[in-house]
Parts: sequence; structure tokens; C-alpha cells
Amino acid sequence: MKDLSINTILECMGELFSDELSIAVADTKEYIFYKPSKRIDLRIKPGQPIKEGTMAYKAIHSGQKVSEFIDRDVFGVPYHGIAMPFLNNGVPEGCVTAIYPTLTNGKSVVTLKTLDGWVPIPFAKVIYIEAKDKKTHVYAQDLEGTHKYSLNEFEFFLPKDSFIRCHRSFIVNVNHIKEIFPDIHSTFLLSMSNGQSVPVSQTYSSYFRKLLGF
Repeated sequence: MKDLSINTILECMGELFSDELSIAVADTKEYIFYKPSKRIDLRIKPGQPIKEGTMAYKAIHSGQKVSEFIDRDVFGVPYHGIAMPFLNNGVPEGCVTAIYPTLTNGKSVVTLKTLDGWVPIPFAKVIYIEAKDKKTHVYAQDLEGTHKYSLNEFEFFLPKDSFIRCHRSFIVNVNHIKEIFPDIHSTFLLSMSNGQSVPVSQTYSSYFRKLLGF
């Protein structure tokens, strides 16, 4: 027990939290631990200075718990979070930040660019989204088009109870999965409602199985 490092304890604590939640721990100047989730990764590195405007910065300088939405100007992606400072005789010595992916921001459509213009598509009709040829392609019922958002941006924008990242190049709407077939090396192949197939990569297979409960 005496040889147990603080990083070992933090790694163990990180395993206790939801797959939806990223955890960052900082002292008063820099991050000392970071565990990203499958849903959001701010790409924080241990030793990275704390940026002004982050919740960690606000919690440490106010000495109080901070809970708010941070826009993409700080880390390149929007997120919700809660930062709690830890104190020594009333003086902040660091903080723990819990980071959550953003929800849908009140919108319920994906607006596709087609040859003739733009068409708003309700979330329920979007079957899957694919990144290929440096563009983001959206496949919906009876319509296909492109969108200016990257897959990472869609991952934060779309409702997480319906859409799952299953591959570096794919996000699927689980309500349009007709059947799931096992594939090589613990991966899967999804048969979608439009007759197309979408792969689940090894990186996402465990997370995918956990969310769909099989």
C-alpha cells in the first residue's frame, strides 16, 4: 500500500465512472491526470497548463464548485461539466473536473446539403453518418446528402440515446439497426434499415455492446 502512487489511485477512480464521463484532475497550475470517455475527449495531457476560461481555472480561482457549458473556443469542442476545488485550510490546491458531452441544443433536425439546396431531416429519419473522401455524408430515409459538421461535432450534437459512434468513420442510429452480425477479431457488422452495412470496429465494440446490452 505504501508504494501505491497517486496516478494508480486516480486510474482506479476513473474506472468507476460512466463511459459517458471524462475526468480531469489538476493542481493550481497544470493537469496531473486525465481520463477521456468514449463520448468526449478534450485531449488534455498531464503537465498541460490550465487554460483561462476553463471550469478548472474558474473553480480554483473562486474556491467554489463550478457547473456550466463551455463553448468550442476553449478546447475545440463544446462540453458540459462540473469542477470541484479541493482545499487545504481554505486555500485551493487543485480541482477535479467531470466532463460530459453536450446534448442537442434544442434542435431536432439534421439539415442536409443536396444538389438542389438544403433539406432538414428529423433525427428519427437519419440512418447513419459516414466520413469519407474528406466529407461527411448523411444517409436518411429516401435521401442522402452531405453536412458541414465533422463526425466529432455530430457526436456531441446528436442525442446519445439514439446515436452511437461505432467506428472512426461511422455514427449509427440504433433505431435503424435491423440485425447485428459477428465479424472477425471481436468486431461486428450492422445491417441497416436501408439495406446497407456498417462496421463496428474493435475500438468501439466493447462500448457498443455495453450500450445495446448484449
